[in-house]
Amino acid sequence: MSKVVGIDLGTTNSVIAVMEGGKPVVIANAEGMRTTPSVVGFSKDGERLVGQLARRQSISNPQNTFYAIKRFIGRNYAELSPESKRVAYTIRRDEMGNIKIRCPRLEKDFAPEEISAMVLKKLTDDASRYLGEKVTEAVITVPAYFNDSQRQATRDAGRIAGLEVLRILNEPTAASLAYGLDRKESQTILVFDLGGGTFDVSILEVGDGVFEVKATSGDTQLGGNDFDKKIVDWLAEQFLEAEEIDLRRDRQALQRLTEAAEKAKIELSSVSITDINLPFITATADGPKHLETRFNRTQFEELCGDLVTRLRKPVKRALADANLRPADIDEIVLVGGGTRMPMVQQLVRGLIGREPNQNVNPDEVVAVGAAIQAGILAGELKDVLLLDVTPLSVGLETVSGVMKKLIPRNTTIPVRRSDIFSTGQNNQTLVEIHVLQGEREMASDNKSLGKFKLTGIPPAPRGVPQIQVAFDVDANGILLVTALDRTTGREQSITIQGASTLSEAEVNRMVQEAEQYAKSDRQRKERVEKRTRSEALTLEAERELKQVALDFGMQFARNRRQRIEVLIRQLREYLSQDNDRGIDQSYADLKDALSELNREVRQYYSDDDEDEGLFTSIKRIFTDDDDDFEPPSRRTYRPYDNGGGGSYPPARRPQRPSYQDNWDDDDDNWL
Repeated sequence: MSKVVGIDLGTTNSVIAVMEGGKPVVIANAEGMRTTPSVVGFSKDGERLVGQLARRQSISNPQNTFYAIKRFIGRNYAELSPESKRVAYTIRRDEMGNIKIRCPRLEKDFAPEEISAMVLKKLTDDASRYLGEKVTEAVITVPAYFNDSQRQATRDAGRIAGLEVLRILNEPTAASLAYGLDRKESQTILVFDLGGGTFDVSILEVGDGVFEVKATSGDTQLGGNDFDKKIVDWLAEQFLEAEEIDLRRDRQALQRLTEAAEKAKIELSSVSITDINLPFITATADGPKHLETRFNRTQFEELCGDLVTRLRKPVKRALADANLRPADIDEIVLVGGGTRMPMVQQLVRGLIGREPNQNVNPDEVVAVGAAIQAGILAGELKDVLLLDVTPLSVGLETVSGVMKKLIPRNTTIPVRRSDIFSTGQNNQTLVEIHVLQGEREMASDNKSLGKFKLTGIPPAPRGVPQIQVAFDVDANGILLVTALDRTTGREQSITIQGASTLSEAEVNRMVQEAEQYAKSDRQRKERVEKRTRSEALTLEAERELKQVALDFGMQFARNRRQRIEVLIRQLREYLSQDNDRGIDQSYADLKDALSELNREVRQYYSDDDEDEGLFTSIKRIFTDDDDDFEPPSRRTYRPYDNGGGGSYPPARRPQRPSYQDNWDDDDDNWL
């Protein structure tokens, strides 16, 4: 049975972990890093780059480098705020109202699920290399406050990447697994998770192998990137005031500002002031312009006051839903890079009145928890019970436009709830079920998850037909809705996936395209490696020819050397023409020619050794050397003994100086 991995698919960075020997282990990527940037790019040659390689070329290639895709997954274009659309690449709306990411390099539109699938593919390929077997099953984490559509979209991304997603796990719940796996005493913990693009708060009862989520809350559009944007806006406004140029209108300048802002934010977590220097940020008729300024922590905290206020509300809501007071919290677990900011830690201290726990790595703890859940599902871990909750209420729209909630938020999952409804008009033969998710009273203010129709209802006065609507939420938090006409027994059901933006056919098409991409990536990599090997071989051949000419003269193996020179020129010509077939043939011929030349050199040395052996034997006969003759270079010299107990003849060559020369006879008495 293949290993099941745990994946933290983050907005900024992603991590993959696995259970080994009963312990979770974070797997380093091909570049040797334990975290992989959630960035995908396409180079000038159309080559797909994922992770650190993609991030490195983001400034020079902003329109073809995609980051923070998690903020768009499972959402419609109409749901996006103007702030969230302000990225260096192009976001557009398709004919269905879904989000598409434009890639000018390939002249193609990608769904957010496809971009996320590329990140997942990179992670699983690196894990497969580490484990020595193909990874096909995974547990993937999502923010606790992700709605049904976003969960389904994340699952689709896993399928496109060639994974069977065994479980969609809430990130704070995963963090609690990593924190409380070995703890026997019962504790009430608060997980405060501020990632790159999302914010979650969960309150759990943890102890003796039981992890029960009491309440969860959050904001899927609040994260570390929003703190970065505050710095970007401040820098852009300063420059606009000084130079009358808005850098946010230039994609390349915006990308440089974003990277400088993230760097400044990280530095201000440990120092109180930082310098921001961006030379040649833009140019005018007067020449190049530079951005140079100092930025301190006090300014940063003033800029982010509204964001810190937004962090308070979910914490208070989670405490209220769990019927707990701050004093009831035994431990605070900080998750996500955003929790390293001093203002965030100060907020948590002020709200709960307790010092946060710093024993877990905020960047890796979610992936570790996902690996533990994977171990539970694979049977590697026993006696662990995980009870999660649904983050948002689900229900349906009634005739009056009000949302009727069937499953309130923070209900333990899996769960099934049903209710009886009827028709709103006389002789109505069809009922439309409109499924909603959210906390508002009016249906129009909540998230629409999908609609379906129950037909074939016998005509009857309004209020007579009895239609049973059942809602099932599985352990992944994904919803199945069933409508049953109790008179006829006619049933209609729907698994909510409409807002994942992808139909089944589209997912299957993207799976095939991902496989084709993987194949083309493999071929491109093999082509690059072939070129590198061929260029290295030509250089090696040239060095070999020079060495042979120096050692044996220009006449030695002349024909072979001339043939090698011809093959070197031929191989370089094929390399310049990108002729794969010619490269393969010339590479093999040059290899063979070099082997023949080396064989001739070895033969020359072998013949020379035989001649030398004959003359040495004749010499020994005439000089009367004994059979025990040792070459001087290998002879062992012993120190000459003046004590009269036998002596050795002096060596033919002076003995190499050693530390023994520094001893006096008196020194022998030290014992």
